[in-house]
Amino acid sequence: MPDAVQRSATETDFDVVVVGAGFAGMYMLNRLRGLGMSARVYETGDGVGGTWYWNRYPGARCDVESVQYSYQFDKDLEQEWTWSERYSPQPEILGYANHVADRYDLRKDIQFNTKVTSAVFNEAKGIWAVTIDDGDGSSVTARHVVMATGCLSSFNTPKFKGLDDFKGPVYHTGNWPHEGVDFTGKRVGVIGTGSSAIQSIPEIAKQAKHLTVFQRTANYTIPARNRKLEEDFVKSVKADYPGLREKARKMPSGYFFPFNPGSVLEVPEEEYRREYRKRWEIGGTGYLGAYGDLLVNPDSNKTAAEFVKDMIRETVKDPEVAELLCPTNIIGCKRLCVDTDYYATYNLPHVKLVDVSKTPIEAITPAGLSHDGTEYEFDALVLATGFDAMTGALFNIDIRGRGGESLKEKWHGGPQTNLGLTTVGFPNMF
Repeated sequence: MPDAVQRSATETDFDVVVVGAGFAGMYMLNRLRGLGMSARVYETGDGVGGTWYWNRYPGARCDVESVQYSYQFDKDLEQEWTWSERYSPQPEILGYANHVADRYDLRKDIQFNTKVTSAVFNEAKGIWAVTIDDGDGSSVTARHVVMATGCLSSFNTPKFKGLDDFKGPVYHTGNWPHEGVDFTGKRVGVIGTGSSAIQSIPEIAKQAKHLTVFQRTANYTIPARNRKLEEDFVKSVKADYPGLREKARKMPSGYFFPFNPGSVLEVPEEEYRREYRKRWEIGGTGYLGAYGDLLVNPDSNKTAAEFVKDMIRETVKDPEVAELLCPTNIIGCKRLCVDTDYYATYNLPHVKLVDVSKTPIEAITPAGLSHDGTEYEFDALVLATGFDAMTGALFNIDIRGRGGESLKEKWHGGPQTNLGLTTVGFPNMF
């Protein structure tokens, strides 16, 4: 372990401070207890669940099949919890997180509504001083610090000119109101077409009087084919959870789906298109498991990408809109999304797609939005503009290691870590 510090006689408030009470933070707390270590978790929100606590936008659900999106450290937990759908919706996943917190009595070691503002390493004592914003600016000490802050937890709000001038409500998919939003009869503008937009747009369209989507970059998305899980299927999974986990561990993604190691270039076009069609009808990210070389050979990748574009053109009635929705990058390079009726939503008469790839949005106005000489009026705006991914949540905390070096400065050119866990100069921080 780089720069590991030997345990000294210096007393600390806790052996370990964990930042974040999402799935990683809760698991960490449970494991630390098992090791006989004292720990305290600090969580900004007032509940557990991490990304599933904050992301409550319409249509939010997991894009990994539910039976695999779960803890595997306790066989009893695997057996007692039953998922209801192929891809579980946000409320059910949050319910699972709360069930875990209750089952292992985790909340007694979690301090909610508390933001960690800094973590500074004391070289002389070999310990960390962690400052928390609990109203008093308190500080605690710990031998180790674990940043369970999540890679998609710091939501990104674009610096649009005039954003604060808009007279209506502005929502971000990554920080959705817990009481929900009713768009009935509203004129709604959605900015962005990433994963959260692809999930929320069909749901918002069901309520809105008019919906305008502003797209910079088209994304590939595969139908989820979501469904209620049959009792027999659930029983079969629970009967051999270890087998399913073992198969998942052998996959590059850590998530099992049928994978064909062969090359698409070795089969006739009619055959590979039949296989793509079958995977499209099955639904889910397993589409990319059709052939083993889709992510390593550009020519192979093109066959999978072109099939999806053909399906977009087959689904979307307006040829111009269909072409705007066809991605220009390779498939699987960016996150592959799964959806329910995303492309078909653009056939609705009250849904409009606006391309902002060549001419960016000029400004947010008091009444709506200005783009390419056109003024759009809205009653509400939705920012589906994603996250400051990977390092965003870490950089929001003033983390300083040996010699007062800032993690943000150290990683100015990009993060460098040992196995994604530690970095030189920041001893016992994980």
